[in-house]
Amino acid sequence: MLKLMIKFFLFIFIFFIKIIFVNAEIVESISVKGNERITDNTIIVFSKINIGKDITVNDLNKIIKELYETDFFKDVSVNLKNNILTINVIENSLVQSLRINGVKNKKLKQALLDQLSITEKKSYVEERSSEDVLKLSNFLKISGYYFSDVDLIVKQNDNKTVDLIYNITLKQKAVIKKINFSGNKIFKSRLLSNIIVTEENKFWKFLSKKKYLNERQIQLDQRLLKNFYLNEGYYNVKISQTSANIIQENNFNLTYNINAGKKFFFNDLSLILPTDYDPNNFKFIQLLLDDMKDKPYSLNRINEFLNEIDNIAITKQYEFINASFNEKIIDENKMNIEFVINESQKLYVDRINIIGNDITNETAIRNLLIVDEGDPLNEILNNKSKNNIKASGLFSNVDYKILDTDNEFKKDIEITVTEQPTGEISAGAGYGSSGQTFSFGVKENNFSGTATKLNTNLTINSKSIKGGINVIIPNYNYSDKSLKLNLSRANNDYLSTSGFKNTVTNFTIGTGFEYKQDLFFTPLIVFEAEDLTTDSTASAALKKQDGNYNTIELDYNFLYDKRDQSFRPTDGYYSRFNQTLPLLSNDYSLSNVYDYKTYHQLSKNTVSNISFHIAAINSLDGSDVRVSDRIYLSPRKLRGFEPGKIGPKDNLDFIGGNYASSASLSTSLPTLLPELESIDFNIFLDAGNLWGVDYDSSLDNSKIRSSTGLSIDLLTPIGPLNFIFAKPITKASTDVEQSFRFDIGTTF
Repeated sequence: MLKLMIKFFLFIFIFFIKIIFVNAEIVESISVKGNERITDNTIIVFSKINIGKDITVNDLNKIIKELYETDFFKDVSVNLKNNILTINVIENSLVQSLRINGVKNKKLKQALLDQLSITEKKSYVEERSSEDVLKLSNFLKISGYYFSDVDLIVKQNDNKTVDLIYNITLKQKAVIKKINFSGNKIFKSRLLSNIIVTEENKFWKFLSKKKYLNERQIQLDQRLLKNFYLNEGYYNVKISQTSANIIQENNFNLTYNINAGKKFFFNDLSLILPTDYDPNNFKFIQLLLDDMKDKPYSLNRINEFLNEIDNIAITKQYEFINASFNEKIIDENKMNIEFVINESQKLYVDRINIIGNDITNETAIRNLLIVDEGDPLNEILNNKSKNNIKASGLFSNVDYKILDTDNEFKKDIEITVTEQPTGEISAGAGYGSSGQTFSFGVKENNFSGTATKLNTNLTINSKSIKGGINVIIPNYNYSDKSLKLNLSRANNDYLSTSGFKNTVTNFTIGTGFEYKQDLFFTPLIVFEAEDLTTDSTASAALKKQDGNYNTIELDYNFLYDKRDQSFRPTDGYYSRFNQTLPLLSNDYSLSNVYDYKTYHQLSKNTVSNISFHIAAINSLDGSDVRVSDRIYLSPRKLRGFEPGKIGPKDNLDFIGGNYASSASLSTSLPTLLPELESIDFNIFLDAGNLWGVDYDSSLDNSKIRSSTGLSIDLLTPIGPLNFIFAKPITKASTDVEQSFRFDIGTTF
């Protein structure tokens, strides 16, 4: 029996050997036939067959495949006989010319040409041309030309070339007339409209591209809406298929269908560590987790915990770890979260390859990376690097891949970027109770391809003309810190209110960086030259301040931002401290400013906020604080009073104070009627004071000012409009009231 089995397996083995090597011959010569444009040697190279090698049936099939993949040939056949390999080809026609008809806009035409895989002087492949037609059609839809048609005409020439003619019937862009949110019973439609990218067509948005029907943009909107609901506690939210209904020619109503489901809350949140890790290193994480019990579910909160774990891992040099989380629903609306830290395989970065940067210097991109060649391969640092590149605003897409190498302990990083326009021109005009304002600015976020941000601006109003140039160089000299440069000049005329006018030239140099999670530090050196002139009716004490001043200052601030979102926050807080310290000056004054604001969601559509402001400026050399440096409380911090017309007064001039403080409580009002969703109503209570005069304490008035009122914000055809109705409760006898104030403006 054993002998029989051995014979059987030998038979099978020999059978397969014969299949593999049957008809195998040695290629002694290669003959190419049918080619006119492409040389024999080129075809032989593409075939990847060498003379003197054995060749099988499988090899012949590979030759055909390799030659087809070049796109040079319409037909390929091979024959092996008497050790002679014959390759027969029929060449594809060459594209002699290519044109697009029906599109006059040069930028759009060039964008369409960029979509084509078949271009002039390339081989014409029928299948590829069909794909190109589809590409053009999809691109037109993405660009807003939803009902446009694309037809391809292939013109055969006598010289075995073709002309490709793309005839495009360019219809009007499909615009969004109205955006609806079906099933939304929780949040204001206006709030949701501000979250999505797509906009309703309004005549003042004639430059906006977001008003056109765009499938990719709508898909992005769906993701943004889902993330918003997830961060508000609605774990099972579903954004079903969005519908676009035509209401008239090229005008659509767009509806996002939302099913929020129940609101979920965190229950137990725990942290699982490897057995050899010191729990003391993760005490801060555990405190955060304990504090989140019974709070609404939020994906952002979970990511914050993961970021904190990342920061601890980097600080404590846990280079080879990864953090994940597991969710478990334990009740109809409660969630347990388990954060798990695991050790990962020890890997290192071999090479970093960057692709797609035609404009941006490779060095500028590498400056954004946290990892470098030779560093440990760490998922945390990789994510930070990828996010840094995305956050630069230079690229519409960033593809970050980890690739295998010949060494099992080393990996390559391949970063593919898609560049996008980074320049911006803006202009604006506004009108309010305090007068007219005009502004103009030019911004470039990738100057000379170095990721350097360059911003120029000019603002003109009834009291001042201001202009400046601002430059920010990220990761300067590989320091992970930005270099900030600013040059500005301002002509201010406050003779009618504060008894002085001045011309200020300012040059600033400094840096900025994230000191730790959500804590930002910005130190600056300021060089300032001021020409100060007081009014002829000013007091003798003020007239003494006439003259030229040259100052060198150290200006720095700390900002701690824990808001859930920068636009219309509903939870969290931010805290900011700024200090200006004179180093060399004609007079020496120390300035300190502290701001704090916290947000609390009282109900679905009601958010309250409490803010505090404290400011002080003091002379360090016994001289009087310059009138232009003194504190003037903003009308946004104390409503109900005219700007610059409260506090100490010298003759007819409001001269500001050495100290200021204010507090404000504001609460939004729920919208009772759907017609009023585009309007925000807020009631407020403000209190504040401005006091302190160096040279004459009798001018001081320490009375606390207070006011209450209603603010209304709405969007109009010419821009955002803000109304403030305020009634002072307490005031000083010299203060000037302002019961009503409005501001309106737009950009174009």
